Amino acid sequence: MKPIAAAALAFSMLNTAGAAEPEIRISRAASRPVQSAPAQNFTGTVQVEMLFTPDGGTRTSAGKVRFAPGARTAWHTHPLGQTLIVTEGVGRVQRWGGPVEEIRPGDVVRIPPHARHWHGAAPDSAMAHIAIQEAQDGKTVDWLEQVSEQDYQAKPRTDTSPTPSASAAQPSRAQQLLGDVAPKLAQLTDDVLFGDVWARPGLSPRDRSLVTVSALIAMNRPDQLRSHMALARQNGVTESELVEALTHLAFYAGWPNAVTAVGVARDVFKAPVQ
Repeated sequence: MKPIAAAALAFSMLNTAGAAEPEIRISRAASRPVQSAPAQNFTGTVQVEMLFTPDGGTRTSAGKVRFAPGARTAWHTHPLGQTLIVTEGVGRVQRWGGPVEEIRPGDVVRIPPHARHWHGAAPDSAMAHIAIQEAQDGKTVDWLEQVSEQDYQAKPRTDTSPTPSASAAQPSRAQQLLGDVAPKLAQLTDDVLFGDVWARPGLSPRDRSLVTVSALIAMNRPDQLRSHMALARQNGVTESELVEALTHLAFYAGWPNAVTAVGVARDVFKAPVQ
């Protein structure tokens, strides 16, 4: 080997051997700050301890969240989903349109991307969990409106034995209406229409309901109007507002459409708000 080539090879080996490799880093428990969660996104007393944040090209973060009794998040979604590991106490979790579930230490909750949901402590017990999520374009969460007392106080499902998935245990309205003939259409209705479009923060669920009801009146779609009027009442649209909307639309969408909507409204108003 020529002397110059040998010297270059030796230098290269020395340089490689001397290159620093990433060190193992330990985050000691006492070194991590604990902060109060912002009131605009939570109800009650909530403390957040970030365990780690994205670093070195990664996009995963995790935090330990402690909820006082009765405390909970607002409705929210995660662009890439979230995993919760319950470590203490008794809690609650609910996906939009689904049952309230009771969660306990050792339970692992997998929340799909864009699924509108909330989680927190039981009314009479504190709860702590570790929350793990990934960022998309630097964002891990989209916050929506606060969880109402009516939603929070709903009786939870407490069966801790292995159960089918939520969709199998309690079919959605789309699965009931479409699933036997068009299961893919039912899935798209649940995952895209209600799981994504309706969950976007640009309009509140109340405003989306009013827009949807108005469109269905204008198109004279009584079958779809019936379920969306019921949903609108759940989302906070009052009966007087629904009546005012159909009266207004009589001048723009036609008298027959408004008259049909009156018949639908009469039936919907007889039932209590769910």
